[in-house]
Amino acid sequence: MQKWLTRYTAFYIIIGLTALFLLLSLFKSASWLWLAIPGLALCIQGLVDITQTRHAIRRNYPVIGNLRFIFEAIRPEIRQYFLEGDEQQLPFSRADRSLVYQRAKQQIDKQPFGTHQEVYNNGYEWMNHSMTPKHIKDAQFRIDVGGPDCTQPYSLSVLNISAMSFGALSANAILALNKGAKMGNFAHDTGEGGISTYHLRHGGDLIWNIGSGYFGCRDEQGNFSPERFAERATQDHVKMIEIKLSQGAKPGHGGILPGTKVSPEIALARGVPEGVDCNSPASHSAFRSPVELLEFVAKLRTLSGGKPVGFKLCIGHPWEWFAIAKAMLKTGITPDFIVVDGAEGGTGASPVEFIDHVGTPLREALRLVHNTLVGIGLREQIRLGASGKIISAFDMARIMALGADWCNSARGFMFAVGCIQAQACHTDKCPTGVATQDPQRQKALVVDDKSLRVASFHGNTLKALAELLGAAGLEHPNQLRPHHIARRISNGEVRVMSALFPDLKKGELLRGHYRQTIFRVGWPMANPDSFEPAYSLSKALSYLNDEADPEDTIKKQDAADSAGQTLV
Repeated sequence: MQKWLTRYTAFYIIIGLTALFLLLSLFKSASWLWLAIPGLALCIQGLVDITQTRHAIRRNYPVIGNLRFIFEAIRPEIRQYFLEGDEQQLPFSRADRSLVYQRAKQQIDKQPFGTHQEVYNNGYEWMNHSMTPKHIKDAQFRIDVGGPDCTQPYSLSVLNISAMSFGALSANAILALNKGAKMGNFAHDTGEGGISTYHLRHGGDLIWNIGSGYFGCRDEQGNFSPERFAERATQDHVKMIEIKLSQGAKPGHGGILPGTKVSPEIALARGVPEGVDCNSPASHSAFRSPVELLEFVAKLRTLSGGKPVGFKLCIGHPWEWFAIAKAMLKTGITPDFIVVDGAEGGTGASPVEFIDHVGTPLREALRLVHNTLVGIGLREQIRLGASGKIISAFDMARIMALGADWCNSARGFMFAVGCIQAQACHTDKCPTGVATQDPQRQKALVVDDKSLRVASFHGNTLKALAELLGAAGLEHPNQLRPHHIARRISNGEVRVMSALFPDLKKGELLRGHYRQTIFRVGWPMANPDSFEPAYSLSKALSYLNDEADPEDTIKKQDAADSAGQTLV
């Protein structure tokens, strides 16, 4: 049988059947044309396949070779609807998505017949409960954000909408998110794309995210404009100002919005010319050093009328973050808040290498920032937010136990407004109208319906958090500590988070006491006047095992080197 099959067998069969149907239509009945016409179309397709030069598989297997591209095109849908397991992370499991949909739609979010988690697998985590649980009546947990130099502190919900720009999201999605934030009394981060008319229409509280493009507060050359910033920052809807240093999806990477996508509405929101390429540089032009960053923070706080000002970053080189901390000590200027974005974050499209392999994951990054602020004695006056794959109340509890005062969620609220994780955000062909600028596709997203779902997801998630806290014998998320969360390391080995992420003592770094390796190596390298390290990492590591302070040892070695001597 095999010797009769060739690359063109399917094409030959189609030609033969088409010829047969044509003869039957001529001599038997014209109704055979209903089969002959599709056959002719397939014959033409086969001729096109044989003569085209783009795809080898179509040249070798005319007509039938096209099935490969058809199946490849619908592969994500086949996996999602027929093959994907409930706990399979791609990047969010069906269980996670279903939980958001249920809470957003006010449906039953309970699960029958026991857990679907493999509780004896490495990495399984749980929350330890108390024999004296509490009953929490009010689940609308809030925290006050505003340091000693802030004259307009803001009472912030512990769950808010993370940064997503108009332009990345559709107008209807922004309207639904902001209206939902207004209904649920929580905050909506604008993303770095500026404050659009859609952010303002329903009056929800805004956190104005300012990136390196200074959209909405820039001059004609793309530099920061104090006048334009003050004009918008003093609006009542703007409650906090967030300087975006980097983001989890693509830290250290800028971007360009092509001029063809810069519509009149986007141009108005960003303060850029319509139809002209819109550049978002990889770094800021308003400051070049840690000290200048904090001076910029103080400047924005003054220009905004004393509103809370902070910054958002994904942790990279630890000495750069340490340099910012040292600059706080040097200048006496502190941000009102810091948002730590984990490398697992990201809503829009980014280069694969950046999504998969650049930036520090949230847990390690958050713990580093928290411990640093404790170690320099400033943790009590600086609030910490966290973002990166936070969906459920347990996600919130785990991150808040590691040091966060509040959580931001982007993709969770995207699911609430109808996102189905089609992963077509970068194509402008979002099937649900969430991540597209196509006006026809946007119409599918009904603002009044989806805004209610946004508010419901927020409220029901906080109710679930209250139940978790009560079970642990706590009354507020600010009582969570690392020892409340346990993790299975291996079979028979379990550790609480406090053992995996140990605490620093208040003021420990100020005393030059470095119990943890990352501080012993990185802290002496940090320079408050520059993001560049004071000396190389390789030199720091070479003295890691010295009993003496590595900073003193390296200074002595540098002096010996300059004198042409060797330090033994």
